[in-house]
Amino acid sequence: MLRSPLQSYKTISLETAPPGQLVLMLFDGAIKFLERAKLGFGIEDPVEMNETVHNNITRAQDIINELNSTLNMDQGGEVAVVLRDLYVYLDNRLFESNIRKELEGVQEVIDRLSTVQAGWSEMLELESAVA
Repeated sequence: MLRSPLQSYKTISLETAPPGQLVLMLFDGAIKFLERAKLGFGIEDPVEMNETVHNNITRAQDIINELNSTLNMDQGGEVAVVLRDLYVYLDNRLFESNIRKELEGVQEVIDRLSTVQAGWSEMLELESAVA
């Protein structure tokens, strides 16, 4: 199967990105899927609305669970514990929002992920400035 140049670029980016950058890409992906879920709430057809919201929330949950499962609890100290608690909370919040089809929970998770993403991005910038 032929890949588009964009698909090839994305594949190479994922395969060659440093671990810190991969985490940033995961945050980007989760937020992107949640933004798509938000758009789903505006769809008039109930079946299409439910599918759009559900599928995109589920994809975001998969990413959050991946972030959680890759935490190094042995070396991460208190930060890893706090992130684990946050990821579990975000997953539960999305689960509830998906079941009840509530936009507020989706927006809350976007806001919280965006905050963590900004902090992570700043940390990577400081790290590269020191290197």
